[in-house]
Order: sequence, then C-alpha cells, then structure tokens
Amino acid sequence: MRILLAVLIGFLPYMGFAETRVPNDRLEISLGFAPVVREVAPAVVNIYAKRVTEVRRRSLFSDDPFFKDFFQNFDRPRSRVQNSLGSGVILGADGIVVSNYHVVGQATDIRVVLNDRREYSARVLLGDKGSDLAILQLDQANALPYLGFRDSNTVEVGELVLALGNPFGVGQTVSSGIVSGLARSGGAGGAGRGYFIQTDAPINPGNSGGALVDVNGDLIGVNTRILTRSGGSNGIGFAIPANLVKAFVEQARAGNTRFVQPWAGLSGQSVEADMTEMLGLNVPEGIILSGIHPQSPFVDQFKVGDVITEIDGMQVNAPPEMLYHMAVKGEGRNIQVTRIRNGLKLELDVRLIAPPETPDRATLVLDNSRLLPGLTIERINPAVIAERNLPFDAAGVVVTELGQLGARVGLRQGDVLVSIMGQEVIAPEDVFELLPKGQRRTVVSAVRGNRRITLRF
Repeated sequence: MRILLAVLIGFLPYMGFAETRVPNDRLEISLGFAPVVREVAPAVVNIYAKRVTEVRRRSLFSDDPFFKDFFQNFDRPRSRVQNSLGSGVILGADGIVVSNYHVVGQATDIRVVLNDRREYSARVLLGDKGSDLAILQLDQANALPYLGFRDSNTVEVGELVLALGNPFGVGQTVSSGIVSGLARSGGAGGAGRGYFIQTDAPINPGNSGGALVDVNGDLIGVNTRILTRSGGSNGIGFAIPANLVKAFVEQARAGNTRFVQPWAGLSGQSVEADMTEMLGLNVPEGIILSGIHPQSPFVDQFKVGDVITEIDGMQVNAPPEMLYHMAVKGEGRNIQVTRIRNGLKLELDVRLIAPPETPDRATLVLDNSRLLPGLTIERINPAVIAERNLPFDAAGVVVTELGQLGARVGLRQGDVLVSIMGQEVIAPEDVFELLPKGQRRTVVSAVRGNRRITLRF
C-alpha cells in the first residue's frame, strides 16, 4: 500500500489539478519527466523550409563608361536556394502549428515531420518578423495531437521547465532546466516586442520554434534563440511567452495575414534611480513618457512627464513590456493603465486601436518621365510608422520600393525624404515635381534611422 501511495504521489505533478512542487524522495525522482515527455513529444514537430533568394554580384567595371557593356550580364541577380531547419508546436487538432519567423518566413516550400514520422506540407497563415513568430497550417491534417496553453503571466522564476526541439537536426531532443528570468527584453532581439521568458534549459540551433513546457505539459513559451558567443548553448535561452503565441493563433484563425499590433503612439524610457524623487516615486519603477502622437489613444488622459507603472495590474518597467501586454490584449479592447502624475496614482481605461490610416498614404510610383523610375513612395501616417518601424513622430514621405535606380544613387527602403534640391518634401506629389528627367545634378536629404543623410548624384 505504501509503494502504491508513493507512486501516485509521484504522478501528481503531471495531473491537471496538481500543484507544481519539488520531488520528496528517491522514488519520485526516479520517475523523472518521462510521463510529461510522453504526453508532449507527439505535438512537437520538425520543420524543413526552403526559400529562393536572389544574389547579385557586382562587377568592378559596372560604372565604367567603356567596359560596362562587356560586363552587363555579370551583376544580374542569380537565384540561390537556402535551407533552414527548425522546430514547431501543434496547437490545434486541425493542424495549426507555431514556429519562428526566421525558420519559415518567406519560405517557398515547408515540410513538417511529426514525431511518428508522418509528413505534411504547410503554408504560412500569418507571420511577423518583429515578434519572430509564424503560424502555419498543415495541409490535409486532422485529429492531430496538440498542446494546451498556460497563462504565461502566472509563470514564476525558479519553475522547472522542459525544452523540446530538433537541435542540429539530430532528432527530437528534450532538455530540462528552470525559468531563469521574466520580462527579458535585452539581448534576444525582437523589434519592439522583445519580451521573453529566460531559461537555462539548453537550447541550440534547430530548437527554434520548439516548445517550452512546464511539468504539467502545458505550453508556456516558444523557444526563439540563445545568447551566445560560441554558437552553442551557454544556459541563457529565450522563449516567446504563450500569451503572445495565443494572440497570434487567434488572429490567424480570424483570417489575418499580418499581425495587428495595437498602436500606442508613445515614446518613453524606463525610470532610473536618479529620477525617483523628482517624479514623486518611492522606488524607480515604470515608464516616463517623453512624447505622445496627436492620434495616440493615450493623448486625452496622458501628457509628457507622466509615469505608467501597470497595465491590467501587471507591472511594466520598460517600453517592450508595455507593448507586449497591449499585443496580448488585442486592438478594440480596453486596458486599465496606472498613471502617476505629481506623485498621485490614478487608474485609467484606454481603448486600444490599430494604427490609423489617417492621412491617406497616397502611394505613388514614379514613371519613366521622372529621374528615378519605379521609385515608390508613401505619405507617412501611423500605419506606415508601425509597418516600417519608423520613429513615432516621423512625418513626410517614406521610400518603400527602390525601382531601377534607387539603390544605385544610395537610397534604401525606409528612408524618410526631407528635401530635394533644398525644397521641403511634404507629400508624394512633391517628389514627383522635384525629380524631373534630364536633371543634371540632384541633392536629396533624408532621415535614415536616427541619422540625417545627404545624397548627391
């Protein structure tokens, strides 16, 4: 009877109603994580993706007036097939799978291999490079094993976790560790949505897109990358929280092909220790606002100098944390924001919105009567700012496609045009008027990232 009782106690952590705890005796330890792995492994898949890229080799004589005709075919783009290997997690019996964007993004052929060696072709339903997430649909798949979500806001530092994936292509592998940190935003990338669970469970190349699960077998995150100098796992791995993955799945099922991130229209920074007294705080916490866009949903109740400390009761201490909680909530819904102004705390409701398409972007493609034919430009609005990852207060016109000659004169996608021949550029039609064909000399001023540049050609 004692042995039976001990065995039942050993299996308690793997039952849905049990609480996570540390094993008490040698019998419980000997059971290991085998029951969890048996439950989880069938839902973790290997992914093989191919993409065709164009590689251009530039000749030294391309700009030479005499020799360029002899080498005119040398710098034409050539196709090259790139293969990528990663992992994925099945999240629905109908074949919905999550992986990393850097594994399957822009892939032309995706093959998914299950733990039992079944193979399916797949297509990307929704992908987002900034969040490094992609949702796939397996073709002609049904009644598949899948994992359930756990609310990743309930995850605590020190919890036991398992990482499953296909490192180095050796086959499905399981590694164990603990949650080493939460709300990590540095060192792991992610354009504006870098909010990660940190773990010391070994994660290596090929583990990307695999599952990070708790001892109950519930998904708490999707492995995305490691922090390393040698290329191997040094015990600092990052996983995208399950709540954000769930938001992606919901949008994919709703038919979205692009992830709609609620727009804040704010700029700010973490509160440092030397700001605490001035802001009327007891400890350094929250985000101090340094700018608010006129169309921001926060504009009526917030102003520059206010401090945001919580969203829906969850503490925020850096802009990526705030953007993460907004993304999980989703546009069209309300969040409760805790604001501190002059030492007074107040809780306010803010309705989340998608980036507005006002004013109209008025896309314009320059024709052959202009100096740079094929150059595509758009008027900047909040939606363009979000798509192009521009500064929140950017205005004017942005380059979206380079056309035939844009790259040769030094332009890049995302350049914000400021002036042409000393005349200010406000709208796309200004560019059309200021770049007539036959102009012998042209000077263009633009903003690239945080730098102002001048191009003369």
